[in-house]
Amino acid sequence: MNKLYPLKFKPIYKEKIWGGKKINTILNKNISNLKNCGESWEISGVDGDISVVENGFLKDNNLQEIVEVYMGDIVGDKIFEQFGHEFPLLIKFIDAHDNLSVQVHPNDELAEERHYANGKTEMWYIISAEKNAQLISGFNKEINKEIYLKHLKNNTLTKILNFENVKTGDVFFIPAGRVHATGNGILLSEIQQTSDVTYRIFDWNRKNSNGKSRELHTDMALDALDFTHYKDYKTKYTKKINESSNLINCQYFTTNIIEFDKEIEKDYNLLDSFVIYMCLEGSYSIRYNENNEIKIIKGETVLLPAVLENILLIPSEQTKLLEVYIK
Repeated sequence: MNKLYPLKFKPIYKEKIWGGKKINTILNKNISNLKNCGESWEISGVDGDISVVENGFLKDNNLQEIVEVYMGDIVGDKIFEQFGHEFPLLIKFIDAHDNLSVQVHPNDELAEERHYANGKTEMWYIISAEKNAQLISGFNKEINKEIYLKHLKNNTLTKILNFENVKTGDVFFIPAGRVHATGNGILLSEIQQTSDVTYRIFDWNRKNSNGKSRELHTDMALDALDFTHYKDYKTKYTKKINESSNLINCQYFTTNIIEFDKEIEKDYNLLDSFVIYMCLEGSYSIRYNENNEIKIIKGETVLLPAVLENILLIPSEQTKLLEVYIK
């Protein structure tokens, strides 16, 4: 059997009313056929949008097909036992040229009951942010269902939402149930459960080119919302050079950041999980199976099969990447 290797996938680009050009201008991706590219789905197991391999002997096979064939060798034995042929994470770049709708995602139980789907817990890493860029995460004070509905009815919802000023390197954890929205001028990486279930609450009263508003999911969102107020919604972390620095640890994924300018050996023998690298700055090579190498540039995402337990990361310049896996 051919040996497995680091897998690159063809990005799946999404035209969005709020999208822009930064997926091209900052992340070097060819989106010339899209007017407003809002999302690049880097690795997806979502039905109808399953990623296709673009390198090596598995080229043109999709992610579901290779998981069916290689099972735990791709995703890890425990992960395959839990998720079967469905890849458990959806990995994206998002470019918000305009505000995204204010929304909420259901948890696993509610999503299963309503949609036979996973819930959606996610995280954001801010790649770039224009001056005064903001996003919404949670509420800005203690509220309840009645207060929320009153503001919704009066078109004053933004008065109770928590707005955060953002800059490059900021991290936000968005558990299922938390109201959120990305503001304009932000390019980010999103790591999330494999789910495309979103309840839109408020869409800034905007209309599409036909003069129509997008559908809102007011009633469905009500049962999904967590009204808890928190003092701090931004994730604090400490970054060390030339090693993995943890950003987020949750039951669905672990995300670290690696900023490096010299070679790093990675030993994943005890992990029993695939590993995903998202290159945010610079470029580097992965040396695997002793003497094989693959080059990765800014804007590229690569999936390391679980059987690749010992690799070497070799930077061509100062490089920054996200490291994602399931513990």
